[in-house]
Amino acid sequence: MPDYIISDTSCIIIFSKIDALEILFKTYSEIIITPEVAKEYGKKLPDWIKIIAAKNKEKQKEFEELVDLGEASAIALAVELPESILIIDDKRGRRLAHKLKLDITGTLGTLLKAKNQKIIPEIKPYIDKLRQINYRITKVIEEEVLRKAGE
Repeated sequence: MPDYIISDTSCIIIFSKIDALEILFKTYSEIIITPEVAKEYGKKLPDWIKIIAAKNKEKQKEFEELVDLGEASAIALAVELPESILIIDDKRGRRLAHKLKLDITGTLGTLLKAKNQKIIPEIKPYIDKLRQINYRITKVIEEEVLRKAGE
């Protein structure tokens, strides 16, 4: 497992909205976010979410030209912590992270990992909950995730 799991705001918000923050904890035990992500989240954070700021603010500003502040700070921190996985869903943010050769996953990848680790018995109920909160997922991606999960 990587040394660090860094999350963007959207993943934390999404898991919070579907009442499943504990899945993040059980899957990764500790998540790192930036102060910018914490501010965007705007709620009290569980103890297992640690806040670490990206040191290279110039690099972060450069990323802010391409993605929003929370994503830029999370990506900047992931660049500084090479043994990390970045949890990010935004298409532009994922594109930038790929360009920077960062290891990434997203909400669905986290659910798949949780299923593989037997933390959750099925992914489908969570996909249904994601749809209820207007999480955008194409039918093709949904089918691929369910296939990988053996559902």
